[in-house]
Amino acid sequence: MSRSRLITRRGLVSIALLTVALIGSARGPAQTAQRTPSDVVRAFYKAMHERRFKDAWSMTIYKPAIEDLTADEMEDLRSGIFEAQAAQVPEQVEITNEQIEGNTAKVYVKLPPGDSSPQITSEPVLLINSGGAWIVGDEANQALVKKAGRRYFLDAVIDLNQNAMEDFLKNLVGLEAVFRLSHNGAFGDLKALVGAGLMSDDVVDPKSTGYSFHFVLGKDARGFVASAEPTRYGHSGKLSFWMDQTGNIKKIDNGGKPLT
Repeated sequence: MSRSRLITRRGLVSIALLTVALIGSARGPAQTAQRTPSDVVRAFYKAMHERRFKDAWSMTIYKPAIEDLTADEMEDLRSGIFEAQAAQVPEQVEITNEQIEGNTAKVYVKLPPGDSSPQITSEPVLLINSGGAWIVGDEANQALVKKAGRRYFLDAVIDLNQNAMEDFLKNLVGLEAVFRLSHNGAFGDLKALVGAGLMSDDVVDPKSTGYSFHFVLGKDARGFVASAEPTRYGHSGKLSFWMDQTGNIKKIDNGGKPLT
């Protein structure tokens, strides 16, 4: 389950915006107000490349989501999503155009080839003028972030992990169906699926998924039960999952306890 992109709740942050939605600076308000939209975008890439995540987010519409986080919460987010996004930031950034219209602006950034696009592309970064300073984002999403406050990123991680675990369980049914075709109708455990080349051995690593995963084969390998619960309830997830060979998935907020 890849962590190369951030899946946010209610679709508030797209991957294109996230790739360029972090800016950072330790300068005071007077200096920041003098920056052009292009200056802000350049500062973002520099901050991300240097892993100054809190500085970066504090200069965007996502400031309310990060300014009151504890050190432990910041560390969780750093290892959970921020590092993965920073890894995509190029060391050098080329700005091809800047357009300002009233209190909004677009800065076009040339991005190197990547997984989503094998060619060099130019992506627009949206900015708004807030309190005399340019910040990355738009007014509609700014209102949503303010409403969610410090829970914005924390809940985004929970949703990310829960959605990824549910997707994995759905895929597991298909993987088992393929495995059975060449094993006389018998299901395989995770080790067998990995050995058959159907999945990688780290796909259910708790460090990356935020979930403790369990798999039990039935008698004569004619059935199975898969279950998962969050490693840290309320931080890495809230829902506990249970599924058998029929593909029937149960997901319940069970206080972090396993479903049986």
